[in-house]
Amino acid sequence: MNSHKEIIKSAGIGEQYLRIKHPCGCTICLYPMEGFSTVYAMYGVNFGSLDEAFKKENEVGFTSVPKGTAHFLEHKLFEKKDGSAFDLFGKTGANANAFTSFDKTAYLFYCSQKFEENLEILLNFVQEPYFTDETVEKEKGIIEQEIMMYEDDPSWRLYMNSYLAAFHNHPIRIPIAGTKESIADIDKETLYNCYNAFYAPNNAYISIAGGFDPNKALEICDRLLKTGSGRKTERLTVEEPYEIKEKTIKAKLPCSKPMFEILYKFPEMTPAESNKAYIVYDIMLEVCLGKTSSFYTEMYEQELLDGGFSVGAYGMRGLFMCYISGDSKDPELLLGKINAELKRLRTELPDKTEFENIKKRTYGSLLSSYSDVATGANAMLNAEMMGITAFDSVETASAVTYEEIIEALRTIDLDNCSISIVEPAPDQVNA
Repeated sequence: MNSHKEIIKSAGIGEQYLRIKHPCGCTICLYPMEGFSTVYAMYGVNFGSLDEAFKKENEVGFTSVPKGTAHFLEHKLFEKKDGSAFDLFGKTGANANAFTSFDKTAYLFYCSQKFEENLEILLNFVQEPYFTDETVEKEKGIIEQEIMMYEDDPSWRLYMNSYLAAFHNHPIRIPIAGTKESIADIDKETLYNCYNAFYAPNNAYISIAGGFDPNKALEICDRLLKTGSGRKTERLTVEEPYEIKEKTIKAKLPCSKPMFEILYKFPEMTPAESNKAYIVYDIMLEVCLGKTSSFYTEMYEQELLDGGFSVGAYGMRGLFMCYISGDSKDPELLLGKINAELKRLRTELPDKTEFENIKKRTYGSLLSSYSDVATGANAMLNAEMMGITAFDSVETASAVTYEEIIEALRTIDLDNCSISIVEPAPDQVNA
C-alpha cells in the first residue's frame, strides 16, 4: 500500500520516530527503541465523554447520545461473540487494558513476547464491534456499581466538583462514566451509531514504542486495517463563558482533613498554544508555590499545607486550566494566601536561580519519558490527536525563558478561580 511516511526528529535530544498516514486514513506512529525487549502498543480514537452530540457528513441535524456512552462503548468493545479479547491476550501473556478520558478512548497492550500476534489481536477486536441487547443490559449493572464507587471516593468528588464550580455549560462537568440515569438510556443502537461515527479510520491512531520491527508492524497494519468511507463527523460545540460559575463548592465525605482543588480558568486555546502554556505555567507555579519555594515552607510551618500539595497545568480540546491541590486545615484561608503571594511576586519577582533549577528538573522529567515504552507510546498518541509532535513538550521546556514565566505570572487571572473543598463527614470528625 502507498502510505505517506515521514521521520519526526528532535535535534535537541537525538530521538526520532516514524509517522505514517495510512491509505485507510489511520495515523500510525512507530518508535523502535534500541535495547528494549518490551513493547507498548495503543489504538486510540478521538472520542471521549465530551462528545455528547454529533452529526455525520450529509446529515441535517445533530444526534445526541447519553452521557457516559464513550466509556460504555470502551467496556463493550472487548466482548466478542465467542468470548473476550482479554482471553486472547491472556493466552499470549500480554497485559491488555483500555481507558476513556474526556477527549479520547484508547485500547492497549504491553508485552515482552509475541508482539506480532498481540498486534493482530488488537487490530482485529477494535474493528469488529459486537453488541447485543442482553450484553448491553448486563453491562449497565457493572458500570452503575463503578459510578457509585466513584461517587463515594473523596478524591474523585473533589476533582469533579472543581469542574462543576468552574464551568457553566461544558460537558467536562459530567463524569466520564456518566450517571446512573444517563447510562440507562444506552442501547446497542447507540453504541453502533457512535462506533460508526467515531471509530472510522480517519479518526483513529496507532502508537507503538519499544523493541519491535517497524516493518513487521506496518505489514500487519497494511493487512488488517479496514478502509473507511472517509466521511467526517462534526461535533457539537458548547458555548462556555470565560468567567467561572461558582467561587466555592463543598462536599462532606470520609477523609482525615479538608481536601481542596483550586482551578484557574483560561480563555480557549489551540492545541499548540495549550501545549506551550502547559510547560510555561507548570514551571511558573512550581517556582512560585512549589515544594522548594519559601511560600510552601511558610504554609507548611503554619500547618496550612502538607506533603500532598501539588501545582500544575493541563488542557484538552481547547480548554486550559491551572490547578493547585492538596490538604489544608483551612482551604479558603490558604486560597487567599496563594493569590496574595502570586500578586506579590508580580512586582517583587520570583528567584531566577529557582527558575533555572525548576526548568532543568522539568526538562529532565520530560526527557526521561523517552526511556519508557508506555510514556513514549502515550506521548505520540496524545501529540497526534493535538496536531503536534511528541517532542514539542521537551523542546519547549528546553527553550522556555525567565521572561515567559514572569509574563505567565502577570497574566494568570487571579479573580477567575474557583475552589472545590471536601470536608470530613460529621461522623468522621466525631470519631
